Amino acid sequence: MTTVVPTSEEDPALAVVRFTAELSWADADFLVAEGHVNALCLEAQECMVQNRWLDLTSLMLTSADVIFSKASEKDLECIYTVTCNLVKRAVNLDEVHGIVELVATKICQKPSERPAVRLKILFNLYNLLDIPYSKFYVYIKALNLAISGKVTEHVLPSFKKIDTLLREWNLGVKDQRDLYLTITNILKNNKSSSSKEYFGFLVKYLETFSGEDAFNVSEAKEEAVHAVVEFIKAPDLFQSDLLEMPAVVQLEKDTLHAPLYQLLKIFLTHRLESYLDFYSSNANHVVSYGLVHEDCVAKMRLISLIDLGKSESGQIPYSLIKDALQIEEDDVEQWLVKAITAKLIDGRIDQINQLFIVSRSTERIFRLNEWQSLRSKLATWRSNIGSVINTVQASKLVQDGTQGVQGLAIR
Repeated sequence: MTTVVPTSEEDPALAVVRFTAELSWADADFLVAEGHVNALCLEAQECMVQNRWLDLTSLMLTSADVIFSKASEKDLECIYTVTCNLVKRAVNLDEVHGIVELVATKICQKPSERPAVRLKILFNLYNLLDIPYSKFYVYIKALNLAISGKVTEHVLPSFKKIDTLLREWNLGVKDQRDLYLTITNILKNNKSSSSKEYFGFLVKYLETFSGEDAFNVSEAKEEAVHAVVEFIKAPDLFQSDLLEMPAVVQLEKDTLHAPLYQLLKIFLTHRLESYLDFYSSNANHVVSYGLVHEDCVAKMRLISLIDLGKSESGQIPYSLIKDALQIEEDDVEQWLVKAITAKLIDGRIDQINQLFIVSRSTERIFRLNEWQSLRSKLATWRSNIGSVINTVQASKLVQDGTQGVQGLAIR
């Protein structure tokens, strides 16, 4: 947070009005310029005496465009530090937000002109604020400025704190939706961001279309398509709840995108054989979404291994893996290693008996059955831990009793 430190007897706000006015009228006739400067200063003094901080902000921003084109970066930061600090003088919350809107709107008017400096000013304003919604307003303005000014690298680090910020802002569904969509657009076009991060925020956006808000799903159709394609394409994404999200379910009956929904269902509930059958009839659809058949086959082989890992016996013969993955027998262990390395399954390779002994297999989707199974496992685990604790406590009591008897015998 930037703090204003007065360096003269003149109020910093009045000094800014004088400086910006003189800068604006620098090329005019001296007498004409002096008249305008004095008039603005008198108006500013009147605003200050009457505590009209919103009007004073408007007055200080009158020459904003000229300031950005003529002032140095140091002077710019100083001018806007003083201007932004007016939010601390205003008492009325509506007036505070009015000042915020004035400053943020003015800063964002020409985003391509010194965009990094403009972003810095917005974040300085953000740090001065106590009103949650005003902080959100400035943040979303900063994101849009970063997009227009092509300086999104400056806002990327803040995305890691979004969950914390959302709790602080206490936003409604519509504002959350706008925020997530803006972030996904930034991540989508930024080469330094990961596909997993982009997919994560895209899913958060789609999740806002649920319950009473599900009737608006049509506006999320394009993003739903992007999410499905991203999931299928990503080599490190194997688990998702996309299949039952209202925004994605709408694709099932969509004339254009129904095959894509069918493909998603295959990747989340079926094995390689189903994908190959689908591809034989829908190769053009797969290509039209930018998907590479060979990559899809490789991912479906790993997915098929996950599915095989659900075997009740906990043992998968090499022959079954070979058939399910449609590979040579010599390649079975290679695919097992790939799945273990990707942390999709855990277990032990038994080369002698040509078996894979499964200890854990990743769930691709979590429906009621999966939640019930997890609940059962947790209950068993809790019971086992309770038994261990009881055994340890009983053993300790016996040990303490034995030591007590020994002590009496010594006496």
